[in-house]
Amino acid sequence: MFHAFAFSALADRSAGHPASWRRPFLRWLDGIEAGWAVPLLLACFVIVWTIYLCIAYAGAGLHPDVLETWSFGRQFSWGNVKHPPLMGWIAGAWSSVFPASDGSFHLMAMTNAALALWCVDLVTRRFAAGDKRVIVLLLLMLTPAYQFHAQRFNANSVQLATWPLATYCFLRAFETRTLPWAAAAGLTAALTVLGKYYSVFLLASFALAAAAHPQRRAYFTSASPWISTVVGLAALSMHLDWLMAHDAMPIQHALAHARSDLATSLRDALFFVLGLLAAMAVAAVTWIVVAGPRIRRFAAEMSGLNDGLRLLAYIAIGTVCLPVANALIMGTDLPSLWALQGLFLFVVVVVCGASYPVERFHTVNMTVLTAAIAVAAALVGAPLHALYRNTHGYEEGRTYYQEVANEATRQWREWTGRPLARVDGTESLALATAFYSPDHPVYGSGAADQAGHSNDDYGRVSLCFQDQPDCIAAAEDAAARSGSFIKREFVVQSRLLGWLGCTRGVVALLVTR
Repeated sequence: MFHAFAFSALADRSAGHPASWRRPFLRWLDGIEAGWAVPLLLACFVIVWTIYLCIAYAGAGLHPDVLETWSFGRQFSWGNVKHPPLMGWIAGAWSSVFPASDGSFHLMAMTNAALALWCVDLVTRRFAAGDKRVIVLLLLMLTPAYQFHAQRFNANSVQLATWPLATYCFLRAFETRTLPWAAAAGLTAALTVLGKYYSVFLLASFALAAAAHPQRRAYFTSASPWISTVVGLAALSMHLDWLMAHDAMPIQHALAHARSDLATSLRDALFFVLGLLAAMAVAAVTWIVVAGPRIRRFAAEMSGLNDGLRLLAYIAIGTVCLPVANALIMGTDLPSLWALQGLFLFVVVVVCGASYPVERFHTVNMTVLTAAIAVAAALVGAPLHALYRNTHGYEEGRTYYQEVANEATRQWREWTGRPLARVDGTESLALATAFYSPDHPVYGSGAADQAGHSNDDYGRVSLCFQDQPDCIAAAEDAAARSGSFIKREFVVQSRLLGWLGCTRGVVALLVTR
């Protein structure tokens, strides 16, 4: 009790006579409703965390998921073998403006995270103004979702932006029941599905939340939900047509995760919930410190939410409970990282549901904490990470990507006298070679180039690490059936600013027809 009183007195004294270092932050907070404070916060977020990624992964290639996303985006398509097409569309659009480089894709990942936070702010603005808008963003920045999860730009991280955008449009459609918002809700709902099929849990949560809400009759007897449904299906029609024409390949890929027994599913469900709690731990502790003794009113405040926040709370609960129920019924895998994009729902409900204002003293402290963590990560954590990985490497071999791509391309050109058109083998090396090779070969077997000719006509290079006997055996068998080939072996070594690191052997099979 004494600590709470002392903390409150300190906050009151700071409000009356703020320290000189606090004044720039106070002026910034005054600009929230003026419209410039949140964009400035997001711009700083992008700059600092892009710097972190560039330093932390110096000497290493992009994550294989990012390379795969780039590969999917090389040609426009309404689908691909693993996932819906949105992530490939974004990567393709980005690559048409920015170069295909590590720094460029780090910037893309953080820009997507900032866009996601801006969409969260759209939702927050429905329920709060002023400092609470920034507090929601700062608490989310204290989770791993918008930096470390976001840097792997794939079907999971693309949902960081689509989920809050769809939620915002659904809230407006539920409140207004007008044609424009109903259509927007359907369009953005379709966008989430084009990002990842996991988003069906968000859409199901919309329906269940609306059904549980006191205003359900007014909503379901209006045209709004039916307009949303029609518009959403229309927006998905081309993708559905692609699925039928390609034997629903991405759905089959998703169903490959549905092979667990009940005991495994129960364990996955438990770790799913625990993982989400762990992701929220720092943000939760920070909010408890800010709330102080007022945290005792939490249960009463949650039970007394207004209609809009109540709807949002129902959606939040659905996005956790529905995947767990599905995992137990169908035996699907359930990593917690699949649900990180839904954490914003809980943060908005808790912060905006608090009946009390948050003192500027606490908002400034939270800002400084968040900024200090980001700057320390960029200036201290990132260099240490880069040094460690240069000597210890990654399981997928990211520290060797550039060297393998260059050496495989050199040997192919030396042997055939023509550019490298196709690459396969172990997925990480093949994707990396497609990205880092100056020839940018197509990844995968039987692929076609932009002129429509099969790249089998031009041969291929199959790449495996020497410690991957299954990959080597499969590549040798395929090469023997394809035609003329030679086998080359070479050793690559990681480098960081001239410092030599770990080594690894590579096997390359150069196949011509």
